[in-house]
Amino acid sequence: MRSLIWILWPSFFAAAIAEFGFFAFTDPQQLYWMGKPVVLSLSASYSLGFLFFWLICAGSSLLTYFLLPPRFRAALSAKADLPIVEEASSI
Repeated sequence: MRSLIWILWPSFFAAAIAEFGFFAFTDPQQLYWMGKPVVLSLSASYSLGFLFFWLICAGSSLLTYFLLPPRFRAALSAKADLPIVEEASSI
């Protein structure tokens, strides 16, 4: 589960940046898919665009994770030991 967070969280931010950049210069109502115009609402176009960018970025993060040496992958998935904090005695 911890490894999944290391993959999905950075790809979420990368997908948001990619979507902002793409739709800053592209009107969703003028998109074509397989030679036919896309007939979706604006919010549906933005949502599907974000999911597409997130899928691409998650694939990139997943590939990066699998290319890491095994000791780094183990370190990323290990749970950190938290220090024991003792309560202060009341005076």
